[in-house]
Amino acid sequence: AHDLGEVTKNYYSIIQGGIFMTALTAVKRKPGFFGKIAKHKLLFLMLLPALLYFLVFRYGSMLGLLIAFQDYRPVMGQGFYETIFTGEWVGFKHFSFFFTSPNGLQVLLNTVLISLYKMIFGFPSAVILALLLNEVRNQRFKKAVQTISYLPHFMSWVILAGILRVILSPDYGVLIPVFDFFGMEHINLLGDTRYFRGLLVVSEIWQNVGWDSVIYLAALSSLDITQYEAARIDGASRLQQIRYITLPGIAGTITIMFILRTGQILNAGFDQVFNLINAAVYSVGDIIDTFVYRIGLQEAQYSYTAAIGFFKSLVGFVMVLGTNTIAKKMRHESVL
Repeated sequence: AHDLGEVTKNYYSIIQGGIFMTALTAVKRKPGFFGKIAKHKLLFLMLLPALLYFLVFRYGSMLGLLIAFQDYRPVMGQGFYETIFTGEWVGFKHFSFFFTSPNGLQVLLNTVLISLYKMIFGFPSAVILALLLNEVRNQRFKKAVQTISYLPHFMSWVILAGILRVILSPDYGVLIPVFDFFGMEHINLLGDTRYFRGLLVVSEIWQNVGWDSVIYLAALSSLDITQYEAARIDGASRLQQIRYITLPGIAGTITIMFILRTGQILNAGFDQVFNLINAAVYSVGDIIDTFVYRIGLQEAQYSYTAAIGFFKSLVGFVMVLGTNTIAKKMRHESVL
């Protein structure tokens, strides 16, 4: 019994010593922050240009938000960062003026409505296109549809706006025979307040639906094929397979993309609206970005437009956090 006790004691000592040495080795081997940089120095070197870009143009420029609380006036012979600390502080004057002026409220309403329309009709369109392409078995036809749907994304809105003006012109547009066939008057769709917002939504879908569907097609390619085989054996139709296998399989991707999209709630598309808008539809088409362009650059009201931009960014930040929190509680999916 004495010998057995000594053996057991030695056995446990060996185990404890082994555990201690293993932990000590793991601690020694665990690299610190600078150790990781030294180990992966080439990767960090490749990342350096992107880091510098964000530090200089994203975070460094945040200091300019101070002029939103000032009556900023450029001073001859002084740089921007030299003058922002000498401006007259006015608090929330510019924010208050934006929310109380008729133009500010109208611009905010237009931006929210156009962005919501694009989200309601544009966001599901990419998912639907991806689902339809996933069901196509003819690879040549599938690739042709993908190429045609991707093409507008690589064209600037200067080109696309010119195409739309040619198609929708009331004098020589492609739709004139359609109007004549139905006995309708020739309508200037781009100059009619009843149709302008709808045209923005349709043209936005036309440009981006193919490109936005790429990420959903990638998610669909990762789904387990055996689930579809089992569903077909059980007699499930294609619609039932989409409902019970495909959509639940890409629900996480859809959730994350929707969270990111809500952060753009006040981005109604400057390039698109700027190239399509005209004086006849300012009441329904003028958005925050075009308003800031006119007031800030053309009329040099820098503090006022900086306040509008700061409010816009703050709303986007709050929307992302709110949507992310809701999605995390409902589906345990989040981007943060």
